[in-house]
This record gives sequence, C-alpha cells and structure tokens, in this order.
Amino acid sequence: MPSITIVGAGLGGLTLARVLHTRGITSAVYELDASPTARDQGGTLDLHEESGLRALAEAGLTEQFRAVAREEGEALRILDRHGVVRFEETAEESGGTRPEVDRGELKRILAGSLPDGVVRWGSKVTAVSAGAITLATGEVVETDLVVGADGAWSKVRPLLSDAVPVYSGLSFVEANLSDVDSKHPAAAALVGSGSMFALAGGKGLIAQRNGGGRIRVYAAVETDDPAAVTGLADRERLLELFADFDAGLRALLVDSDGTLVPRPIHALPVGHRWDRVPGVTLLGDAAHVMSPFAGEGANLAMLDATELALALADHADVESALSAYEAALFPRAEEAARDSAANLEACFRPDAPAAMVDQMLAHTAHH
Repeated sequence: MPSITIVGAGLGGLTLARVLHTRGITSAVYELDASPTARDQGGTLDLHEESGLRALAEAGLTEQFRAVAREEGEALRILDRHGVVRFEETAEESGGTRPEVDRGELKRILAGSLPDGVVRWGSKVTAVSAGAITLATGEVVETDLVVGADGAWSKVRPLLSDAVPVYSGLSFVEANLSDVDSKHPAAAALVGSGSMFALAGGKGLIAQRNGGGRIRVYAAVETDDPAAVTGLADRERLLELFADFDAGLRALLVDSDGTLVPRPIHALPVGHRWDRVPGVTLLGDAAHVMSPFAGEGANLAMLDATELALALADHADVESALSAYEAALFPRAEEAARDSAANLEACFRPDAPAAMVDQMLAHTAHH
C-alpha cells in the first residue's frame, strides 16, 4: 500500500483522509494549527448535493452532519442599498437541497471521524518535494504521494505550477455580531435565517446567519489596491464609504463586535492546470482558489478529496489514479471558476443588484 501524505487539515484534507480511511487506506495529515479549533474557522457553508453532501455520504458522515445542519439557513434575500427587498426566497422555496452548516462544526465532525494520530496537529511543513516533506523540527517524512490540501498560498503547488493567486479587484472587511436575537433584533430581522446581500455599484454588505445566535458580515468593496483594504478595517472609514446605504444596513457595521478583519479576495487563473508530475497532486484552493461568488469553494474541496480517494482505492498504482483524478478535476474546476468570476462581476455592476436578482429569478423559474 502506498504511503500518502496530506499537507493541510482543512475540509479538503480531512475529507480525503476520512474517505481513504473508510476504504482501508491509511494516510497522514500534517497541519500547522495546533488543533481543529485553534482559530476562527470562518462562516457558514451551504453543502451541495453533487459535491459536499456526496462527499459526506462517501465518508459515512451524513447522519452526523444532519444533526448539526441548519435547513433554515438556505433562505436568501437580496436588497438594494436603500434596504428595499428585491428578491426573497425562504428555505422551503429553495428546495431543501443545500443545507447550511457552520464551517467549524463541519471541521469538528471530519476531524473527530479519524483515528488518533492521523492528523499531526502543530506540524509546520517547511519544504516539499515529490517524494518527501520536511518539518520545522528537521524531520524528513518520505512518502509515495504528497497531496497539497494547503489552501490558496500552497507550499505544494510550486512543484506542479508557477501560477500564483491574483488579486480579484474585490476586498472584504469582515465583522461579527453575537447574541443577535436579544441584543440586535433589528439586524436579526433584516438578515433573516439565512443570507442577505445588499448590493450597489462597486460595493455591498453581505450577511449570513451562523449558529449560536451570530451573524457574520462582509463589507465588500471594489478597489484596485488590495493594501487599501487594511485602511478600511476601521469602522469610521468604512461607514463613510457606506454613507449612502440605509441606516438599518449600516447598523450591521455600527453594532458589530470586536475588530474588523480585512480580507482581499484572490483567485488563480481560470482554467489553471498542470502537467502530471509523479507523486504529487493538489485539491481544493491549492488547485483552484476562486472568489466566493459561486459558493463552490468548500464543496469543490470536499468533492476533489472524495474523487481522489476513490481513484486511489480503484486503481492499481498511484500514477494512474492521479491521471484519472486530474482529468476530471481540471474541467470541473474551470467551469466553477468561470462562474465565480462572472458572478463577482454581476454582483457589483453599476445597476446592482439587478443582475443578481435576474439570475435568481431565472434560477427559480427553471426549478
């Protein structure tokens, strides 16, 4: 049996280790974080039938997922900057096929499904080659396969590709509100049980209900300079930028807790691919980081992981498994990246939110 080394214990790396485990294949995951809860794991995700939910089924974790999923989180509303609702869909109307889950809860389930010792928490990878990884301790781990599941700024990717993520022209400033039902009832009513987009030309406020009575808010700003977003992580400056937004929408920023976090959005070129290099491959953001406007990032990472695990289980040798996996990966990722780039552009056009509303109405009519 080949030795399999996974760099990164995000959703993709953990899904790969878990699906391999269910097929009787051992792997080792090396992760810089000291534990699954070492830092904020991010907001809520909607898992899709053909990708994230399928991955959980192959991992044997559907029941555990359903116990923490929030079906009501599928609700969506789109507003203009005046706070006027231009499109609304309840969870029931959306069809119930994309349940929401907090990223931290999903990570807890995946990490908890692995035998002790599979994930080497607190392990910093300092160098990677096609046959080995080197840790900060100086230890060299030799392996038959290195899988880069280590995100947008992957240390594994340079073995396969010279591509680096490029700034998308859009930045987020992240804010949080807690205990919203009792402390911020107006914000709770405005956002609802799912996600809310309030859009105008070149900017917008995106809010999503998380578990535990929290709302996560992203102030989205188009700017050519990704460094400029650091200056916007200041409440007064950010509120000046959104001075033409309704007071109820601005309250999402005014009432938010703690510090604001700048998050420039980067993406790899659409259609990113590489020639087959023996003993190494990528999945998730390491392979195809894109803007979050297709809602596919976590879903694709989990699907990549599942497809790779199944290919390794089904093929007699690693190289034929990797060839089969990558042949399916490249077109799938290219389509999602193209959609993501187009959606980002549509969301912040001068006539926003018209394009997103039209898109949602067309989608609703189709279904």
